[in-house]
Amino acid sequence: MARLKKSQAPENGKVVSIAPKIRVRDRIMRTAAELFYQRGIRAVGVDTIANEAGTNKMSFYRSFGSKDELVAEYLLARERDFWSAWDQKAAAHAGNPRAQVEALFDMLVSSACECDSRGCALANAAVEITEPDHPARPVIEKFKSEMRRRFRELAREIKARDPGGLGDALMLLWEGAYLARLTLGREGPVQGAANAARALIGAYSN
Repeated sequence: MARLKKSQAPENGKVVSIAPKIRVRDRIMRTAAELFYQRGIRAVGVDTIANEAGTNKMSFYRSFGSKDELVAEYLLARERDFWSAWDQKAAAHAGNPRAQVEALFDMLVSSACECDSRGCALANAAVEITEPDHPARPVIEKFKSEMRRRFRELAREIKARDPGGLGDALMLLWEGAYLARLTLGREGPVQGAANAARALIGAYSN
């Protein structure tokens, strides 16, 4: 998370640094994002979010129409962060789709093996949120559909014999790696996800 920039103001003849005040809405969002990711969406209620954010339910509902709306915005923010990281990794290997896939899976292993990793926030939300009319559901489905499209496109650029098959296999490996992290820890099979991706590419390219 980016650090807040501090402004300076004189006090008793001295210049002191003052951290800018965070808007209530932003404070609620930051607090909810941490709680949702670490504890689960269903396990965290509006009262808990408001209390942890140092505000109250009235301020919460002035900022967000409902908890469901907040959940959807939380997932959209996670989606934006994810694609930003993906695009940066891909740009570092422009014109080399195989290296792009390898770099993406190296990123996956690195992030999944962080101490506080709880896997993919949107995949976790998909398990908890099954109602088709929930505002977060389209966010989740759009995100996963785009991931599938991107993996298939990379497989096509690699000139795999079966681009659709390789793309889907890479996505299944990606999703499974996060689940393995949750069930078997960061020293488990997730460690081998990048090497498995390289093996898949080789199998579809020879």
